[in-house]
Amino acid sequence: MDQQPTIDYRLLVDNMTTAILLVDSNLNIFYLNSSCEALFDISLLRASGQPVINLLHAPNDTFNTHEALLNTLKSSQHYTRREATINVNFKDIHVDYTVSQLNTGKPYHPLLLIELNPIDRMLKISKEENFIQQHQVARQLIRGVAHEIKNPLGGIRGATQLLARSLNDPKYAEFTDIIINEVDRLRNLADTMLGSRQLPSYEDVNIHEPLERVRSLIVNQTKKKIKIIRDYDLSLPDVKADRDQLIQVMLNISVNAIQAITENKEFFVEHEPQLMLRTRIQRLVTINGVLNRSAVRIDIEDNGPGIPEDILESVFYPLVTGRAKGTGLGLSIAQNIMHQHNGMIECQSIPGKTVFSLYLPWESDHVAK
Repeated sequence: MDQQPTIDYRLLVDNMTTAILLVDSNLNIFYLNSSCEALFDISLLRASGQPVINLLHAPNDTFNTHEALLNTLKSSQHYTRREATINVNFKDIHVDYTVSQLNTGKPYHPLLLIELNPIDRMLKISKEENFIQQHQVARQLIRGVAHEIKNPLGGIRGATQLLARSLNDPKYAEFTDIIINEVDRLRNLADTMLGSRQLPSYEDVNIHEPLERVRSLIVNQTKKKIKIIRDYDLSLPDVKADRDQLIQVMLNISVNAIQAITENKEFFVEHEPQLMLRTRIQRLVTINGVLNRSAVRIDIEDNGPGIPEDILESVFYPLVTGRAKGTGLGLSIAQNIMHQHNGMIECQSIPGKTVFSLYLPWESDHVAK
Protein backbone atom coordinates (compact mmCIF):
# COMPACT_ATOMS: atom_id res chain seq x y z
CA MET A 1 0.00 0.00 0.00
CA ASP A 2 1.37 3.39 -1.05
CA GLN A 3 2.24 5.74 1.77
CA GLN A 4 0.02 8.84 1.93
CA PRO A 5 1.95 12.04 1.14
CA THR A 6 2.60 14.42 3.99
CA ILE A 7 0.61 17.62 3.55
CA ASP A 8 1.93 20.99 4.54
CA TYR A 9 -1.35 22.61 5.58
CA ARG A 10 0.12 26.11 5.59
CA LEU A 11 1.06 25.57 1.93
CA LEU A 12 -2.53 24.45 1.30
CA VAL A 13 -3.98 27.55 2.96
CA ASP A 14 -1.49 29.78 1.15
CA ASN A 15 -2.80 28.55 -2.22
CA MET A 16 -6.47 29.10 -1.44
CA THR A 17 -8.31 31.83 -3.34
CA THR A 18 -10.24 32.71 -0.17
CA ALA A 19 -8.48 35.35 1.93
CA ILE A 20 -7.66 33.91 5.38
CA LEU A 21 -6.84 35.94 8.51
CA LEU A 22 -5.84 34.53 11.88
CA VAL A 23 -6.24 36.83 14.88
CA ASP A 24 -4.96 36.24 18.40
CA SER A 25 -6.86 36.80 21.66
CA ASN A 26 -5.71 40.43 21.72
CA LEU A 27 -7.32 40.96 18.30
CA ASN A 28 -3.93 41.39 16.66
CA ILE A 29 -3.08 39.80 13.33
CA PHE A 30 -1.31 36.47 13.76
CA TYR A 31 -1.26 35.15 10.20
CA LEU A 32 -2.67 35.90 6.74
CA ASN A 33 -2.41 33.85 3.57
CA SER A 34 -1.31 34.99 0.11
CA SER A 35 -4.86 35.84 -1.04
CA CYS A 36 -5.31 38.01 2.04
CA GLU A 37 -1.98 39.75 1.37
CA ALA A 38 -3.20 40.54 -2.16
CA LEU A 39 -6.61 41.70 -0.94
CA PHE A 40 -5.23 44.16 1.62
CA ASP A 41 -2.05 44.94 -0.34
CA ILE A 42 0.05 44.18 2.74
CA SER A 43 2.67 41.52 3.57
CA LEU A 44 2.50 39.12 6.51
CA LEU A 45 5.72 40.61 7.87
CA ARG A 46 4.22 44.10 7.90
CA ALA A 47 0.75 43.04 9.09
CA SER A 48 1.81 40.70 11.90
CA GLY A 49 1.00 42.18 15.31
CA GLN A 50 -1.20 44.97 13.97
CA PRO A 51 -4.77 45.33 15.32
CA VAL A 52 -7.12 43.57 12.93
CA ILE A 53 -9.63 46.39 13.39
CA ASN A 54 -7.33 48.53 11.22
CA LEU A 55 -8.15 46.27 8.28
CA LEU A 56 -11.82 45.47 8.89
CA HIS A 57 -13.30 48.76 10.03
CA ALA A 58 -14.22 51.37 7.41
CA PRO A 59 -14.50 55.06 8.41
CA ASN A 60 -18.29 55.32 7.89
CA ASP A 61 -19.15 51.82 9.12
CA THR A 62 -21.77 51.86 11.90
CA PHE A 63 -21.22 48.16 12.70
CA ASN A 64 -19.28 47.64 15.94
CA THR A 65 -16.58 45.32 14.59
CA HIS A 66 -14.49 45.34 17.76
CA GLU A 67 -17.40 44.25 19.96
CA ALA A 68 -18.45 41.54 17.50
CA LEU A 69 -14.91 40.08 17.44
CA LEU A 70 -14.72 40.07 21.25
CA ASN A 71 -18.11 38.36 21.46
CA THR A 72 -16.93 35.57 19.15
CA LEU A 73 -13.82 35.09 21.30
CA LYS A 74 -15.95 34.74 24.45
CA SER A 75 -18.97 32.84 23.16
CA SER A 76 -17.51 30.85 20.24
CA GLN A 77 -20.51 31.99 18.18
CA HIS A 78 -19.45 32.69 14.62
CA TYR A 79 -20.99 35.47 12.55
CA THR A 80 -21.06 36.52 8.89
CA ARG A 81 -21.19 39.99 7.36
CA ARG A 82 -22.52 40.46 3.84
CA GLU A 83 -21.40 43.25 1.53
CA ALA A 84 -19.15 44.76 4.18
CA THR A 85 -16.98 47.68 3.09
CA ILE A 86 -13.27 47.76 3.83
CA ASN A 87 -10.86 50.49 2.83
CA VAL A 88 -7.61 49.57 1.11
CA ASN A 89 -5.27 52.34 0.03
CA PHE A 90 -8.12 54.89 0.20
CA LYS A 91 -10.31 52.71 -2.03
CA ASP A 92 -13.49 50.99 -0.82
CA ILE A 93 -13.68 47.23 -1.44
CA HIS A 94 -16.76 45.12 -0.78
CA VAL A 95 -16.40 41.70 0.85
CA ASP A 96 -18.39 38.96 2.52
CA TYR A 97 -16.58 37.65 5.57
CA THR A 98 -17.12 35.08 8.31
CA VAL A 99 -15.56 35.15 11.77
CA SER A 100 -15.30 31.97 13.84
CA GLN A 101 -13.29 30.78 16.82
CA LEU A 102 -10.39 28.43 16.15
CA ASN A 103 -9.67 26.06 19.02
CA THR A 104 -5.92 25.78 19.53
CA GLY A 105 -6.19 23.35 22.45
CA LYS A 106 -5.13 26.09 24.83
CA PRO A 107 -8.23 27.49 26.60
CA TYR A 108 -6.67 30.85 27.32
CA HIS A 109 -5.27 31.40 23.84
CA PRO A 110 -8.03 30.95 21.24
CA LEU A 111 -7.61 32.33 17.76
CA LEU A 112 -10.16 33.89 15.45
CA LEU A 113 -10.40 32.60 11.89
CA ILE A 114 -11.65 35.24 9.43
CA GLU A 115 -12.49 34.17 5.89
CA LEU A 116 -12.99 36.98 3.36
CA ASN A 117 -14.43 36.80 -0.17
CA PRO A 118 -14.21 39.92 -2.38
CA ILE A 119 -17.56 40.50 -4.11
CA ASP A 120 -16.88 43.68 -6.11
CA ARG A 121 -16.93 41.77 -9.40
CA MET A 122 -20.23 40.05 -8.53
CA LEU A 123 -21.76 43.37 -7.44
CA LYS A 124 -20.53 44.97 -10.67
CA ILE A 125 -22.05 42.16 -12.76
CA SER A 126 -25.36 42.43 -10.87
CA LYS A 127 -25.37 46.21 -11.28
CA GLU A 128 -24.62 45.92 -15.01
CA GLU A 129 -27.36 43.31 -15.54
CA ASN A 130 -29.86 45.51 -13.72
CA PHE A 131 -28.76 48.53 -15.73
CA ILE A 132 -29.03 46.66 -19.05
CA GLN A 133 -32.56 45.47 -18.22
CA GLN A 134 -33.70 48.93 -17.15
CA HIS A 135 -32.03 50.54 -20.17
CA GLN A 136 -33.78 48.11 -22.54
CA VAL A 137 -37.16 48.72 -20.90
CA ALA A 138 -36.62 52.49 -21.05
CA ARG A 139 -35.55 52.31 -24.70
CA GLN A 140 -38.65 50.26 -25.61
CA LEU A 141 -40.86 52.74 -23.75
CA ILE A 142 -39.27 55.71 -25.50
CA ARG A 143 -39.54 54.04 -28.92
CA GLY A 144 -43.21 53.29 -28.26
CA VAL A 145 -43.88 56.90 -27.28
CA ALA A 146 -41.97 58.13 -30.34
CA HIS A 147 -44.13 55.97 -32.64
CA GLU A 148 -47.31 57.30 -31.00
CA ILE A 149 -46.06 60.87 -31.48
CA LYS A 150 -45.11 60.38 -35.13
CA ASN A 151 -48.39 58.81 -36.20
CA PRO A 152 -50.64 61.90 -35.76
CA LEU A 153 -47.96 64.43 -36.76
CA GLY A 154 -48.24 63.58 -40.45
CA GLY A 155 -51.99 64.23 -40.31
CA ILE A 156 -51.53 67.53 -38.46
CA ARG A 157 -48.94 68.71 -40.99
CA GLY A 158 -51.08 67.74 -43.97
CA ALA A 159 -54.20 69.33 -42.52
CA THR A 160 -52.30 72.55 -41.78
CA GLN A 161 -50.99 72.73 -45.35
CA LEU A 162 -54.53 72.25 -46.70
CA LEU A 163 -55.80 74.91 -44.30
CA ALA A 164 -53.10 77.34 -45.47
CA ARG A 165 -54.04 76.78 -49.13
CA SER A 166 -57.77 77.16 -48.48
CA LEU A 167 -57.33 80.35 -46.45
CA ASN A 168 -54.85 81.79 -48.96
CA ASP A 169 -54.42 84.80 -46.70
CA PRO A 170 -50.93 86.16 -45.83
CA LYS A 171 -52.10 87.28 -42.37
CA TYR A 172 -52.73 83.60 -41.43
CA ALA A 173 -49.61 82.25 -43.14
CA GLU A 174 -47.46 83.12 -40.11
CA PHE A 175 -49.57 80.90 -37.85
CA THR A 176 -49.76 77.94 -40.22
CA ASP A 177 -45.98 78.17 -40.76
CA ILE A 178 -45.45 78.01 -37.00
CA ILE A 179 -47.60 74.84 -36.79
CA ILE A 180 -45.71 73.18 -39.67
CA ASN A 181 -42.29 74.12 -38.24
CA GLU A 182 -43.19 72.83 -34.79
CA VAL A 183 -44.56 69.60 -36.27
CA ASP A 184 -41.29 69.13 -38.17
CA ARG A 185 -39.32 69.76 -34.98
CA LEU A 186 -41.37 67.14 -33.13
CA ARG A 187 -40.89 64.64 -35.98
CA ASN A 188 -37.12 65.17 -35.84
CA LEU A 189 -37.21 64.64 -32.07
CA ALA A 190 -39.25 61.45 -32.52
CA ASP A 191 -36.75 60.19 -35.12
CA THR A 192 -33.94 60.82 -32.64
CA MET A 193 -35.85 58.94 -29.93
CA LEU A 194 -36.33 55.98 -32.26
CA GLY A 195 -32.60 55.89 -33.00
CA SER A 196 -30.89 54.45 -36.04
CA ARG A 197 -32.54 51.46 -37.68
CA GLN A 198 -29.35 50.55 -39.50
CA LEU A 199 -27.43 47.58 -38.11
CA PRO A 200 -23.69 48.07 -37.54
CA SER A 201 -21.46 47.35 -40.53
CA TYR A 202 -18.48 45.63 -38.91
CA GLU A 203 -14.94 45.96 -40.22
CA ASP A 204 -11.44 46.06 -38.77
CA VAL A 205 -10.99 49.47 -37.19
CA ASN A 206 -7.97 51.06 -35.58
CA ILE A 207 -9.74 52.99 -32.84
CA HIS A 208 -7.30 55.89 -33.19
CA GLU A 209 -8.74 56.68 -36.64
CA PRO A 210 -12.24 57.65 -35.40
CA LEU A 211 -10.66 59.31 -32.36
CA GLU A 212 -8.51 61.52 -34.57
CA ARG A 213 -11.53 62.35 -36.69
CA VAL A 214 -13.40 63.46 -33.57
CA ARG A 215 -10.38 65.41 -32.33
CA SER A 216 -10.19 67.28 -35.62
CA LEU A 217 -13.89 68.18 -35.45
CA ILE A 218 -13.55 69.37 -31.84
CA VAL A 219 -10.48 71.49 -32.67
CA ASN A 220 -12.42 73.24 -35.46
CA GLN A 221 -15.50 73.67 -33.29
CA THR A 222 -13.64 75.18 -30.31
CA LYS A 223 -11.15 77.19 -32.42
CA LYS A 224 -8.33 75.77 -30.27
CA LYS A 225 -9.65 77.49 -27.13
CA ILE A 226 -9.74 74.16 -25.29
CA LYS A 227 -6.55 72.17 -24.85
CA ILE A 228 -6.87 68.65 -26.24
CA ILE A 229 -4.38 66.08 -24.91
CA ARG A 230 -3.73 62.76 -26.63
CA ASP A 231 -2.45 59.80 -24.61
CA TYR A 232 -2.57 56.89 -27.07
CA ASP A 233 -1.28 53.34 -26.83
CA LEU A 234 -0.43 52.84 -30.50
CA SER A 235 0.17 49.11 -30.00
CA LEU A 236 -3.54 48.40 -29.53
CA PRO A 237 -5.07 45.78 -31.85
CA ASP A 238 -7.83 46.56 -34.34
CA VAL A 239 -11.42 45.93 -33.25
CA LYS A 240 -14.42 44.73 -35.24
CA ALA A 241 -16.70 47.74 -35.28
CA ASP A 242 -18.74 50.16 -37.35
CA ARG A 243 -16.38 53.13 -37.87
CA ASP A 244 -19.17 55.69 -38.41
CA GLN A 245 -21.07 54.57 -35.32
CA LEU A 246 -17.91 54.76 -33.22
CA ILE A 247 -17.42 58.32 -34.44
CA GLN A 248 -21.02 59.10 -33.44
CA VAL A 249 -20.45 57.75 -29.91
CA MET A 250 -17.09 59.48 -29.39
CA LEU A 251 -18.33 62.76 -30.88
CA ASN A 252 -21.45 62.76 -28.73
CA ILE A 253 -19.46 62.33 -25.50
CA SER A 254 -16.81 64.85 -26.57
CA VAL A 255 -19.40 67.47 -27.54
CA ASN A 256 -21.14 66.99 -24.18
CA ALA A 257 -17.80 67.59 -22.45
CA ILE A 258 -17.12 70.73 -24.52
CA GLN A 259 -20.60 72.07 -23.80
CA ALA A 260 -20.14 71.45 -20.06
CA ILE A 261 -16.86 73.38 -20.23
CA THR A 262 -18.15 76.32 -22.29
CA GLU A 263 -21.36 76.66 -20.25
CA ASN A 264 -19.42 76.86 -16.97
CA LYS A 265 -16.60 79.28 -17.73
CA GLU A 266 -16.56 80.50 -14.13
CA PHE A 267 -15.27 77.04 -13.12
CA PHE A 268 -12.02 77.66 -15.04
CA VAL A 269 -10.82 80.84 -13.37
CA GLU A 270 -7.74 79.12 -11.94
CA HIS A 271 -7.00 76.42 -14.51
CA GLU A 272 -7.10 75.82 -18.25
CA PRO A 273 -10.05 73.87 -19.72
CA GLN A 274 -8.91 70.65 -21.34
CA LEU A 275 -10.10 67.42 -22.90
CA MET A 276 -8.02 64.23 -22.79
CA LEU A 277 -8.31 61.31 -25.21
CA ARG A 278 -6.69 58.16 -23.81
CA THR A 279 -6.46 54.57 -25.11
CA ARG A 280 -5.39 51.48 -23.19
CA ILE A 281 -5.73 47.71 -22.98
CA GLN A 282 -7.89 46.63 -20.03
CA ARG A 283 -7.18 43.16 -18.68
CA LEU A 284 -9.85 40.87 -17.17
CA VAL A 285 -12.79 43.22 -17.63
CA THR A 286 -16.43 42.22 -17.23
CA ILE A 287 -18.61 43.61 -20.01
CA ASN A 288 -22.35 42.96 -19.93
CA GLY A 289 -21.84 40.01 -17.59
CA VAL A 290 -19.09 38.39 -19.70
CA LEU A 291 -15.53 38.22 -18.37
CA ASN A 292 -13.13 39.20 -21.17
CA ARG A 293 -9.42 38.44 -21.00
CA SER A 294 -8.76 41.88 -22.45
CA ALA A 295 -10.60 44.77 -24.04
CA VAL A 296 -9.74 48.07 -25.67
CA ARG A 297 -10.57 51.01 -23.40
CA ILE A 298 -11.08 54.54 -24.71
CA ASP A 299 -11.24 57.30 -22.11
CA ILE A 300 -12.71 60.72 -22.88
CA GLU A 301 -11.86 62.87 -19.89
CA ASP A 302 -12.60 66.53 -19.18
CA ASN A 303 -11.76 68.78 -16.25
CA GLY A 304 -15.17 70.47 -16.16
CA PRO A 305 -17.56 70.86 -13.22
CA GLY A 306 -18.72 67.24 -13.39
CA ILE A 307 -22.10 65.56 -13.63
CA PRO A 308 -24.62 66.28 -10.82
CA GLU A 309 -24.50 63.46 -8.31
CA ASP A 310 -28.28 62.97 -8.35
CA ILE A 311 -28.28 61.93 -12.04
CA LEU A 312 -24.87 60.23 -12.28
CA GLU A 313 -26.30 56.72 -11.82
CA SER A 314 -29.00 57.30 -14.45
CA VAL A 315 -27.10 59.42 -16.97
CA PHE A 316 -27.43 56.75 -19.71
CA TYR A 317 -31.21 56.49 -19.38
CA PRO A 318 -33.32 58.21 -22.05
CA LEU A 319 -34.44 61.79 -21.31
CA VAL A 320 -32.01 62.18 -18.37
CA THR A 321 -29.82 65.26 -18.74
CA GLY A 322 -28.05 67.79 -16.56
CA ARG A 323 -28.15 70.53 -19.21
CA ALA A 324 -30.97 73.04 -19.62
CA LYS A 325 -31.00 72.61 -23.41
CA GLY A 326 -30.20 68.89 -23.50
CA THR A 327 -32.62 66.24 -24.77
CA GLY A 328 -31.17 63.39 -22.71
CA LEU A 329 -31.08 61.09 -25.74
CA GLY A 330 -27.45 61.27 -26.90
CA LEU A 331 -25.86 59.13 -24.17
CA SER A 332 -28.70 56.62 -24.28
CA ILE A 333 -28.20 56.15 -28.02
CA ALA A 334 -24.41 55.96 -27.53
CA GLN A 335 -24.81 53.22 -24.91
CA ASN A 336 -27.17 51.34 -27.21
CA ILE A 337 -24.59 51.47 -30.03
CA MET A 338 -21.91 50.12 -27.69
CA HIS A 339 -24.20 47.29 -26.61
CA GLN A 340 -24.63 46.36 -30.28
CA HIS A 341 -20.84 46.06 -30.38
CA ASN A 342 -20.88 43.85 -27.24
CA GLY A 343 -19.23 46.77 -25.46
CA MET A 344 -20.30 49.31 -22.88
CA ILE A 345 -19.72 52.82 -21.57
CA GLU A 346 -18.93 53.61 -17.94
CA CYS A 347 -18.88 57.04 -16.34
CA GLN A 348 -17.07 58.39 -13.29
CA SER A 349 -17.43 62.02 -12.33
CA ILE A 350 -16.34 64.41 -9.61
CA PRO A 351 -15.92 68.18 -9.91
CA GLY A 352 -12.80 68.74 -12.00
CA LYS A 353 -12.70 65.24 -13.51
CA THR A 354 -15.31 63.44 -15.59
CA VAL A 355 -14.28 60.27 -17.42
CA PHE A 356 -16.38 58.34 -19.94
CA SER A 357 -14.74 54.97 -20.60
CA LEU A 358 -15.67 53.01 -23.73
CA TYR A 359 -14.92 49.27 -23.60
CA LEU A 360 -14.69 47.16 -26.77
CA PRO A 361 -13.77 43.45 -26.73
CA TRP A 362 -11.18 42.93 -29.43
CA GLU A 363 -11.41 39.13 -29.86
CA SER A 364 -13.39 38.51 -33.05
CA ASP A 365 -15.62 35.83 -31.44
CA HIS A 366 -17.01 38.42 -29.01
CA VAL A 367 -18.44 40.64 -31.74
CA ALA A 368 -22.21 40.55 -32.24
CA LYS A 369 -23.24 39.04 -35.53
